[in-house]
Amino acid sequence: MRVAVTGTPGTGKTTAVELLAAEADGPAADLDVLHLNDVIHEEDFVVEHDEERDSAVADLDALADYLADRDDVLFESHLAHHFDADRVVVLRCHPEELERRLTDRGEPTAKATENAESEALDVILSEAVERNGEESVYEIDATDLDPEAVAAEIEAVVAGEREPQVGTVSFLDYL
Repeated sequence: MRVAVTGTPGTGKTTAVELLAAEADGPAADLDVLHLNDVIHEEDFVVEHDEERDSAVADLDALADYLADRDDVLFESHLAHHFDADRVVVLRCHPEELERRLTDRGEPTAKATENAESEALDVILSEAVERNGEESVYEIDATDLDPEAVAAEIEAVVAGEREPQVGTVSFLDYL
């Protein structure tokens, strides 16, 4: 099984996946965990640096090749939905909370605002559905959930205890 955990930066992907990986039992324990942002840097899959956004631009083809032979894997990143997966978990967060989280961790205001607007417009959810189909996407509103609860929701997806779900979260009020 291949499970992608994706979402706008600041939705809680890395924290929840780290908690899930630390658990010794459950279905997710049988999956290798990959933090794709780490892989991008460790494998030198950075093709350029976007000065305006102060972020690395990844070689998605090289990353796809890296992932191609891996089964029984759970991978997370804001890019994870671009790769083949059996199940795609899209973490969502209200844009105001997302902006707060990003600025609290030191991101520039412009970058936090851009990500919040992207979240309000369902950019990652739309891309995930377009690539993988509604039948493989699991939308989770993590706005008011603690990391342990988010990890439990992801575990439920891995275990097959949750049905695919898209379009139930709307943050258009932010705009």
